[in-house]
Amino acid sequence: MPAPLEFYFDFSSPYGYLAATRVGPLARRFGREVRWHPILLGAAFKATGMAPLPLVPLKGPYSVRDMERSARFMGITLRMPQPFPIATQAPARAVCWVRRKYPEQVEALILALYRAYFVDGIDISAPEATVSCAAGLGLDAAGVRAALADLAIKDELKAEVEAAVGLGVFGSPYLVVDGEPFWGADRLEQAERWLALGGF
Repeated sequence: MPAPLEFYFDFSSPYGYLAATRVGPLARRFGREVRWHPILLGAAFKATGMAPLPLVPLKGPYSVRDMERSARFMGITLRMPQPFPIATQAPARAVCWVRRKYPEQVEALILALYRAYFVDGIDISAPEATVSCAAGLGLDAAGVRAALADLAIKDELKAEVEAAVGLGVFGSPYLVVDGEPFWGADRLEQAERWLALGGF
């Protein structure tokens, strides 16, 4: 069985949202699965000294324009939300719990949370907003709510983030295909060629 695609993402990343909508179908075209890794970009920013793109002088206004243009180019609805960026511990912990309990629902939950934030403008940093998204998929709301405060889930996310930084993950989205890293939603076309040719 071919190795899964390793997909690292932060729920506050517009480019992460764009790539998340496409990486599942990409993987399935090549008979692969996706291993979804929620991360917290704050930890990566500490390691790199970077900051969220929209907050960077000069680069910020361009980056927002590019995010919106990239969404239109890909045919994906994106409305820059307020507040932005947000802390994403709650949705990331929900993914850790669902990945454990209902792995077949992980992709659906990730896409629902991303749509809630980048389409509907819902602040998913609020635990109840995350719980509501999960409940909308028929997932156990009480179970998700408990997971958000569960020390084991908190530790799992912390370990996930530390492992990602240890592997060199510095941004979202970050896709690893058979050991080859691709950073950015605009690199999915390269990743697709890599999958088709076995490298280039």
